[in-house]
Amino acid sequence: MATGRTHRPATRSRGIPEATVARLPLYLRALTALSERSVPTVSSEELAAAAGVNSAKLRKDFSYLGSYGTRGVGYDVEYLVYQISRELGLTQDWPVVIVGIGNLGAALANYGGFASRGFRVAALMDADPAMAGKPVAGIPVQHTDELEKIIDENGVSIGVIATPAGAAQQVCDRLVAAGVTSILNFAPTVLTVPDGVDVRKVDLSIELQILAFHEQRKAGEEAEAQAGAADRAARENDGKGPDGDLPAVMPA
Repeated sequence: MATGRTHRPATRSRGIPEATVARLPLYLRALTALSERSVPTVSSEELAAAAGVNSAKLRKDFSYLGSYGTRGVGYDVEYLVYQISRELGLTQDWPVVIVGIGNLGAALANYGGFASRGFRVAALMDADPAMAGKPVAGIPVQHTDELEKIIDENGVSIGVIATPAGAAQQVCDRLVAAGVTSILNFAPTVLTVPDGVDVRKVDLSIELQILAFHEQRKAGEEAEAQAGAADRAARENDGKGPDGDLPAVMPA
């Protein structure tokens, strides 16, 4: 089986936009669910709804793959699973090293979806000597002193950083120097990398803050709506007599 170090995905050479690349995993997840239910074909509308995009955008994205479906039939599910998996580079083996085996790193190591999606956890690394040899998800943790050796022996090109913020840049520099060209960063800090190295940042606190913003906005809109309704009710009742719609008439 090919390894990640010697093979790269074809998306850049084919000129597929980054926005389309970002949606391909969404399509693949929806298609995989359909495949597991033995669904043979799917329409663009059904697949778009399952992936959370509009159908026009889906058809445009698939046109970059050279897949246009069949009128009246839709898309062949199994073929699309293969086609998108190939485009994303998931038909080959991608050895991954996870650095920082705290609560988050351990949770990532225990995630069962890596293997089924073409990723093999080659090693777990931590700077704490007390962690050395401790099995996590059936894999013994190794000290970060062995990082360069592990990367070289396993042909690792993808590194996952789950360390505290203060250690992340140093770990990143060591990964890059050892030949890693793609990094998934869970540390709450921005990493500096040279050209040719791709970094994807996952910051859970930022995502929660964005959700908090939307919750606050929705609460404000609801308060404004309630205030507006109360104001309208007050204006409608203004000048009405005790019996309702008819104004009170004072005796002459």
